[in-house]
Order: sequence, then C-alpha cells, then structure tokens
Amino acid sequence: MTTIEAIIERAKDGTYTVYCVNEIFSGAGETLEQAQKDMQRQMEFYRETARAEGFKYPAFLDGEYTVNYQLDMSSLLRYYVDAGIFSLAGIAKMTGINQKQLWSYLNGTKPRKAQAQRMENGFRNLMADLNAVFATV
Repeated sequence: MTTIEAIIERAKDGTYTVYCVNEIFSGAGETLEQAQKDMQRQMEFYRETARAEGFKYPAFLDGEYTVNYQLDMSSLLRYYVDAGIFSLAGIAKMTGINQKQLWSYLNGTKPRKAQAQRMENGFRNLMADLNAVFATV
C-alpha cells in the first residue's frame, strides 16, 4: 500500500489547506475535514479524467493508498481550541506551558524545538491515556 505525505495548514482567514508533499494534489475547506475531503475528491477527479482522456496518472490511484496528514502545532492548537474541545488552561496543564505562551503559539508564533517537544509529549501522553481506556473496552 502506498502512503502519501500531506501537510495541513490553517490560513489566516481560518480556512484549511492540505497539499501533498510529493504529488500534485491539494484541497481546501472551511474545516480540516472539508479540506481533506476536497483533496480526496480532487484525486478521484484527476484519476477519472485521466482515464477518460487516456492520460497517464500515478498508479497508486488505482490501488489502496493512505494519506499521512501532518498538522503544524499552531494549526493543531487552533483547531481544537476553536472547536471547544480543549481550552488553553487544559493544554497548559497537559504540557506545562503557560497559557500566555500557548496563546502566542495559537496565533502563529512558531515554538522553539524544546517547547514543541513539550507539546508533542503532552498530546502523546493524552493519546496513551485514551488508548489505555479504550483497550479495555
């Protein structure tokens, strides 16, 4: 199975874009999910059009493939805070980074490598806790 790498970014207007790292496909939408679906539709449209017109297209489009999405930290924070799933206070407790600093990351300041690692560790710990709960179900 082929794995396609894609980057998801949040634009200043609040919309999301997704684009493949080594392929020509992209998508956009009001939400992260809409952007992902839009890119998937673009990939299907490309394949169908190429077939109908007799053009060459990437072989992986005929088989099974997965898309590995990467979301930058600012976009991740904005997505979950805007959705009301997490608060800055909750993320601060989870990561050990104060709310003021998280707010700056939420609004586009790129965290230093050590801070990004602290946030990643906090989210990974949350995932481990959730996986432990659902492993017993």
